[in-house]
Amino acid sequence: MEGVNVSTHPEIPGEPTQTGTALLEKATAAIQGFGPVNKIHQHLCAFHFYGHDMTRQVEAHHFCGHLNEEFRQCLIYDRPDDDGRLIGLEYIVSEELFLTLPDDEKKFWHSHEFEVKSGVLFMPGVPGPVQRQDLEKVAKTYGKVIHFWQVDKGDKLPLGIPQVMMALTRDGQLHENLAQDVENRYNISFEKERENRAYIKGPAHGIHPMANAAGKGLQTVLREVDCKHEKSTRVFV
Repeated sequence: MEGVNVSTHPEIPGEPTQTGTALLEKATAAIQGFGPVNKIHQHLCAFHFYGHDMTRQVEAHHFCGHLNEEFRQCLIYDRPDDDGRLIGLEYIVSEELFLTLPDDEKKFWHSHEFEVKSGVLFMPGVPGPVQRQDLEKVAKTYGKVIHFWQVDKGDKLPLGIPQVMMALTRDGQLHENLAQDVENRYNISFEKERENRAYIKGPAHGIHPMANAAGKGLQTVLREVDCKHEKSTRVFV
């Protein structure tokens, strides 16, 4: 199927959706509103790697909506069709907002300049000149990504601890087979896009040294602690 990566798309266990469930979904869809989802206006394709393991790279389809000019939020799927698995989310902020973050927070955010200028971040099906109008802005932003579903391991369900993900920052990081697979499926050339985007500028103050995990690895771990709770003030009579 064009535009679909089947290699990291595990089959979900369980019974097929029943007719009654499908009819109920249609009924509720006709009645209810879906404001947050309806704000989605953009599909970006890029690549993420686990913050502690660059060898584990994942094709990531972002479906994004702006909350204002400096903040957008994206649902991330493993593929762009109606069978896509929701594997994570990304928040994208302007350079100005990023600079207001505490230094301890900045390390969780990655820059987008290389992704844009190298051509590996793109909008499937959108003409290059139209893409570049928005990518000129994206190149100056920072993103924070969490993945919940490790589809690269073949997990059939979202298992384990959500993980901080990072993005590409220089040549030689992206697996060649992954790049070629996406280029073939979408009939695009990252190298040609690199040439077309050479004029695009990154953050005005340069990439912050605390971004991109400050050049180190980041891994989410689980630690068991006592659960805090408040004493009840309710009076029983």
